Amino acid sequence: MNEEFTSVLAAVGPRLRGLRSRNGITLTDLAAATGISISTLSRLESGQRRPSLELLLPLARELRVPIDELIGAPHTGDPRLHLKPVTHNGMTLLPLTRRAGSLQAYKLIVSPETRSREPEQSSHEGYEWLYVLDGRLRLILGDNDLILGPGEAAEFDTRVPHWFGSADDEAVELLTLFGRQGERAHLRARPTRVDDRTGRD
Repeated sequence: MNEEFTSVLAAVGPRLRGLRSRNGITLTDLAAATGISISTLSRLESGQRRPSLELLLPLARELRVPIDELIGAPHTGDPRLHLKPVTHNGMTLLPLTRRAGSLQAYKLIVSPETRSREPEQSSHEGYEWLYVLDGRLRLILGDNDLILGPGEAAEFDTRVPHWFGSADDEAVELLTLFGRQGERAHLRARPTRVDDRTGRD
C-alpha cells in the first residue's frame, strides 16, 4: 500500500468524527441509522478499523455528503467531468453524482482478484440497484448465489446479507444506485417481448 493511499485512509476517521459532530449525531444514532455497530464506528473514527466501501456508502448516505467528501478527494472544477475514483479491495468506485442524500449513482469496476477471496457477506441500512455493463458478476444475496451478465440487473434491500465480485477471470463493469431504506429505482417502461405482442407461447 503506497504512502498516499495510507494517508487518505488515515484521514477518514477524523473526517467522519467531524461530520458527525457538526451534524449533532451521536454514535448511537449513527449506528441505528446505518446498521453499523457502535464499536465498528468508534474504531473507524479512531483509525483502528480500515474503511471499506461497504461502510462508507451507508455513512455517506446518512451524513448526506458525497462519498468523496468522506475520503477527502479534492474538488477540481466541474464534478461531472472531474470526479475522483476510489479504489479499495479490488474495486474502483467512480461517483456519478455529487448530490448528497437521496439516491446516489456510481460506476463500479470490479477486478478479477475479487474472485479468489472467500465471500464475506455484509448488511446495512439502505437499498441498492445494480446493472451490469460488461463482464460477469457473481452476487450472493442471502441464500441465493447468482451470476449476472451484461444487461442484467438486480435490486435488493441491503439489510439482507450480500456480497458481489467477479464471476471469472475478467473485470466487471456495472452501474449502481444506492439509496435510503425504502427508496428504490423505479422502471417507467419495460420492453415488450415478441411473445407478448403475438400472443404466442
